[in-house]
Amino acid sequence: MKFFRLLGTTLGGLVLLAAVLLGAAATFGFNPGTLHPGLWLTGEVATEKVTDWDWARKARGLTGIQTRDHIVPFMAFSINGSRFIYKGKMYLGSGYPTGAVMPEKRHWNKNIVADPRVRVRIDGKLYDGKLTYLTDEALHDEICRQYGSNLWMPGFYIHLWEFEHTPSES
Repeated sequence: MKFFRLLGTTLGGLVLLAAVLLGAAATFGFNPGTLHPGLWLTGEVATEKVTDWDWARKARGLTGIQTRDHIVPFMAFSINGSRFIYKGKMYLGSGYPTGAVMPEKRHWNKNIVADPRVRVRIDGKLYDGKLTYLTDEALHDEICRQYGSNLWMPGFYIHLWEFEHTPSES
């Protein structure tokens, strides 16, 4: 009986600790790093709708992308990714080696397929919106051509998602 009481107390303590840590991450954020994903992004939420993303071309650094986890929907999952600006629209890229099938191999892509609502961070500001997979091959090639030959490496394909800022929906 003492064993089960000790086991119950230990498990209860671990569950409580996990809840406290998740609460802290949700409150204060846990940004992704260079080599690891994160949870909730930190920054100021933009409330004005952005329709022309040309300014983001000059913004320094990677783009934070926060999704809703497809396995545990109340959990955020975030990564740092690349943004591509083309004719005022913003696209987010996800690179895949030849043979890898979309959305497999990328947890955040599985999340987007399950729920396209995301939060994007550029220059410390957060933009809520939706991602739509770009199926137009001609447009895909135009965007990639604009950004240079590194997107045309043999054995590599970059999938693009179009971002639409919808501040009131997320």
